[in-house]
Amino acid sequence: MTEPSPPIRVLIVDDQSLVRRGLSLILSPDPDFEVVGEAEDGAQAVELAGRLRPDVVVMDIRMPVLDGVAATARLADTVPASRVLALSTFDLDEYVVGALRAGACGFLPKDSSPEELSAAIRTVHAGEAVVAPRLLTGLIATYVRPPREAARPLAEGFAELTPREVEVWRAMATGLDNAETARTLDISLSTVKNHITSIFDKLAVRDRAQAVIAAYESGLVTAGGPPDG
Repeated sequence: MTEPSPPIRVLIVDDQSLVRRGLSLILSPDPDFEVVGEAEDGAQAVELAGRLRPDVVVMDIRMPVLDGVAATARLADTVPASRVLALSTFDLDEYVVGALRAGACGFLPKDSSPEELSAAIRTVHAGEAVVAPRLLTGLIATYVRPPREAARPLAEGFAELTPREVEVWRAMATGLDNAETARTLDISLSTVKNHITSIFDKLAVRDRAQAVIAAYESGLVTAGGPPDG
């Protein structure tokens, strides 16, 4: 008989006690989750995560003392196994991009349903991103601005990418999911996944969100225009 999987250990971070309690009440009855702690600001979140080692940190973005973006960056350095799901009252804004750049694995608006919250935590725990590819692309295209052409830096590891990997990276950055990329480039889905793993490694990025940000910052693709060749 297969042993049941251990519950997903969750740390809840929000400066409003009512929000923290509400999130805890949503998750606690589900045996798939164990709420191991609550923090009221980013500094407390980093301290608790270091001690409690949660699987997923549900992180409000805008908080006093240390905001969610800075806290996410510290967690990525100090407790990389704890994956961050960012929460935002303001839906799509530059703070969300900041959190994704800092290492968050996705974001969820605070008006999401309990079912959406549970599904998002499970997805993040499984190592996937909680942002639809086209939504991610639109968000980053709106808020990420590359420097002037003369000062534009190449993403770290860009020169190491093969021509096919650059094609996959560009497809990812323009909003195609893995299946659409496979069809567009006429390659198998498993080949796309292998290329993406290699791209993440060569660019030294953690996930799809950071790879898309790097594509816009390096000028591989541009907002409102065709991809750069």
